[in-house]
Amino acid sequence: MKSNDVKFLEREDRTDEVAVIVGTRPGIIMLAPVIHALRNLGVPHFVIHTGQHYSPAMDSELFEDLDLPKPLYHLTGVAEKRTHAGQTGAMMVGCEEAFLERRPKLVLVNGDANTNLAAAIAARKLRIGLGHIEAGERSFDWRMPEEHNRRIMDHISELLFTTNEKGAEQLRKESVMGEIHVTGNTIVDASLNHGEIAKKRSDILGSLDLQPGEYMLMTSHREENVDSPELLKNIVEGAGEAGRRSGIPVVFPAHPRTVKRLSQFELDDLVARQSQVRVVEAMRYLDFLQLLMHSRVVLTDSGGVQQEAYIHERPCVTMRNNTEWTETLEDGSNRLSGATSSQVIADCVDEALALEPFSRKPYFGDGRAAERIAKISAGFGMDI
Repeated sequence: MKSNDVKFLEREDRTDEVAVIVGTRPGIIMLAPVIHALRNLGVPHFVIHTGQHYSPAMDSELFEDLDLPKPLYHLTGVAEKRTHAGQTGAMMVGCEEAFLERRPKLVLVNGDANTNLAAAIAARKLRIGLGHIEAGERSFDWRMPEEHNRRIMDHISELLFTTNEKGAEQLRKESVMGEIHVTGNTIVDASLNHGEIAKKRSDILGSLDLQPGEYMLMTSHREENVDSPELLKNIVEGAGEAGRRSGIPVVFPAHPRTVKRLSQFELDDLVARQSQVRVVEAMRYLDFLQLLMHSRVVLTDSGGVQQEAYIHERPCVTMRNNTEWTETLEDGSNRLSGATSSQVIADCVDEALALEPFSRKPYFGDGRAAERIAKISAGFGMDI
């Protein structure tokens, strides 16, 4: 039977392979420990890169830095799609074709990007097992595409790997059908392991003439912020005001999406007037991690960067109205500033700068999440 005639795979059609889905830089970083764990356990597996966020040079550097095998499949033409439906649909088709060719027993997705939703739906329709890593996290903000994605994936997965008991309890409240496993979050495995590599390989502080603890680090890429001229203006002005008040420069590795929006919204001159904001090009992950580990305060709208700031015991200001990582709010290491007021952003930075040094608690796990996920994946049956 031709593959385009197949609606689903019978149990006997599937192999013992595990498919690992990546498509964004955060996803590659967080799944790197899982790929290594599968390899160490001798579990047959392969990687599909959906091409959601794709820069050939940056991707090859990241795979090289993290000692990852080249993806077996690399979808093309996805990043050029301008809508959620167009992008997700293209990735669904590409993933389905790869699944029909390789016939894995299990597909692993991580987080909440469109990449993961596309692969999850393609796997579900083919009756391939689905494992969702970082399941059960909720922002409860229905405006966020990521919130839609994570909720859908949690309700169609056979295996749900949660960061902690909070996520597991949320899944139970929602009466999900899959098996819930509290494994910890792979971001801990990744950030601690990669941090040690960064210490040996990265000279970014020397290259940028920075001293440890004498600068702040800022990232902003989330579409609800950078696609709004008003909110992006507030973020730039808030960083500038925070730098002026404290006398501490703000280093801003600008995401390509953010650079494009700054130009489109004619905010380049505003950025240039912020004497304490230093915009630099997007950089290799190990360099970014080195900057984060030695920063005084982190400003971000990224979920992953919030976690890495906590793991490396850096105070954080989250330029959003909510966060999935409420534990960091409860212990005071993170605070929500939103992006509707530059003054509120600067005020939150003042509070973060005044925070006493803290030691991380095991909210996100003990650094062995990938090993647990790989073992559970290896033993996954195909009774679906």
